[in-house]
Amino acid sequence: MADVAGATVSPSIGETNDAQKNVFDLGAFVGDLTLEDDPSSDDISLEGLEQELEECKNNDVVANILSKGTKLRDYTKGVENDLRKVELDSIQDYIKESDNLVSLHDQIHDCDSILSQMETLLSGFQAEIGSISSDIKILQEKSMDMSLRLKNRKVAESKLAKFVEDIIVPPRMVDVLVDGEVNEEYMRTIEVLSKKLKFVEVDPMVKASKALKDVQPELEKLRQKAVSKVFDFIVQKLYALRKPKTNIQILQQSVLLKYKYVVSFLKEHGKEIYNEVHAAYIDTMNKVLSAHFRAYIQALEKLQLDIATYNDLIGVETRSSGLFIRAREPLKNRSAVFALGDRINILKDIDEPALIPHIAEASSNKYPYEVLFRSLQKLLMDTATSEYNFCDDFFGEESIFYEIFSGPFGVIDEHFNSILPNCYDAIGLMLMIRIIHKHQLIMSRRRIPCLDSYLDKVNISLWPRFKLVFDMHLNSLRNANVKTLWEDDVHPHYVMRRYAEFTASLIHLNAECGDGQLDLNLERLRMAVDDLFIKLAKNFPKPKSQTVFLINNYDMTITVLKEAGPEGGKIQMHFEELLKSNTTIFVEELLQEHFNDLIKFVKSKASEDPTSSPDKPITVAEVEPLVKDFASRWKAAIELMHKDVITSFSNFLCGMEILRAALTQLLLYYTRLSDCIKRIVGGSALNKDLVSISSIMYEIRKYSRTF
Repeated sequence: MADVAGATVSPSIGETNDAQKNVFDLGAFVGDLTLEDDPSSDDISLEGLEQELEECKNNDVVANILSKGTKLRDYTKGVENDLRKVELDSIQDYIKESDNLVSLHDQIHDCDSILSQMETLLSGFQAEIGSISSDIKILQEKSMDMSLRLKNRKVAESKLAKFVEDIIVPPRMVDVLVDGEVNEEYMRTIEVLSKKLKFVEVDPMVKASKALKDVQPELEKLRQKAVSKVFDFIVQKLYALRKPKTNIQILQQSVLLKYKYVVSFLKEHGKEIYNEVHAAYIDTMNKVLSAHFRAYIQALEKLQLDIATYNDLIGVETRSSGLFIRAREPLKNRSAVFALGDRINILKDIDEPALIPHIAEASSNKYPYEVLFRSLQKLLMDTATSEYNFCDDFFGEESIFYEIFSGPFGVIDEHFNSILPNCYDAIGLMLMIRIIHKHQLIMSRRRIPCLDSYLDKVNISLWPRFKLVFDMHLNSLRNANVKTLWEDDVHPHYVMRRYAEFTASLIHLNAECGDGQLDLNLERLRMAVDDLFIKLAKNFPKPKSQTVFLINNYDMTITVLKEAGPEGGKIQMHFEELLKSNTTIFVEELLQEHFNDLIKFVKSKASEDPTSSPDKPITVAEVEPLVKDFASRWKAAIELMHKDVITSFSNFLCGMEILRAALTQLLLYYTRLSDCIKRIVGGSALNKDLVSISSIMYEIRKYSRTF
């Protein structure tokens, strides 16, 4: 069919008009196609047909065919005819467009010619571009080479410029160093000179340069001139420190520190001159500070108030300790030997400024030595802190401080070594120990270590002296003369008051630090005073007086310890136990003095069953005298007991507590007696003479209201 179509198309190209009029009838050539039955169709297997029909039952075409009963062959033939018709129609459409296809072919041929020309032209361009690329590559290589050489020249130029700048000596620098005064500009100039001197010394290439041979002599002259001028300037400033009434700290901070670079310059470029400046400053400050501290110590010594002497000990009898010497000293100063009092305030004012001697002297004030000691140490701390910081900042050497302060330390040690052997004030010594401890904390907070060894040394020297004075007090109790100390008076003894105040003071001072060794020493002191007062109490002829004497002293000691603070601890508990046990003894003695028969009967027979001993039963006749005696005088006896307590005990509250304890014990005895009478045969006959318990309790309450 293709050949037929080709034969038909060729003549139609030559005769376009005729072809348009004639219509090509493809059906004339093809004819009708018929599909005959295949004779072998009977042999076709129908296996699976039912399944295929089931799958296609939803198809509209199949469903239509099956519903109309159309034969499959007829339907297939119709489809083939439709396809043939469509094919012929498409061929007819192609024949109609044959002219357009020829025109399209001509256009494609023309385009092919044009593209061939463009290909030739572009090939020429490609060759020219290849040539240009080669030229560009050559230019790029030349540019990189020129850039590298330019970079190298710039580096060389910068190094050469720096070299010239570092080695050249400008005229202005020469003028400033030779003729200028030492000021801020001068310091900037010598800083530049220092850099040039370091430059020519460090770099080996510079040493080999010819330029150095011309410049080095000039640099050396400038160095010598600068060193000489700086030395004269610093020495002049150091001499100003020696002038009287000069405020050293202000001069250091406002003048010398401004020129601290000149010291660094001397240290680097004039070592010998620096050593001279170093030695001159050490010598100057050593002498100046030593003189200041010596004058300050002499002024403080005029303000000293002597608190204690060799004889001011706990166990020393008052009348034998220099009556005429003590007559010149106020009584309040004597009490400060053992009582801490207001002296504790010095620890609260630990960081207050040091005393100004001439102001204190003008007001005629006198101070215990610990006040002067704190002022001296405070002045030393502040001066040392300022000087340590200055030496570190100005010279960059902390060791200079210790060379400077060797003189002031010597002056203070000399003073301290003369004072300490004559110090018998144990409270003052303990206060000084605590002052040193607080000063160590202050220096630690300041982060200034320069006084660590000094403060440790002072602390180490204070403790043995305190131990020596403490042992003197201890031995005064152990070796006390009981006969000279004893006084026929049951009120608190002055030795016990001394001990109580002394112990309370040391306990209060030890509360913050908790020194175990001091606690042991206080325990030894407590044992010594216990032994001494047992001996003193035995000098009283009556046991009751002995007990009253001990109660008064123990009560006074407890009161003093409580007033000092809540740190009494074991010592206070010990005296409270002694007070309790002696109070029990006194109550029994007091009741036996007024109700002896009653107490004896209650203790011996009241607890027994009156019928338990048939041989000797308790009878009404035996008890009746006791009952009548008590009823006749119990109120008067209680009044006598009250007066006895009032006169015996110096502490009213303690006496009233003891009286209440005695009355309570009396009530217990009488209650036991009443119970015993109830068990006696015929005891009811005594009921009219028995005092009611409520009456006794009313009387007890009446005395209780007095306190």
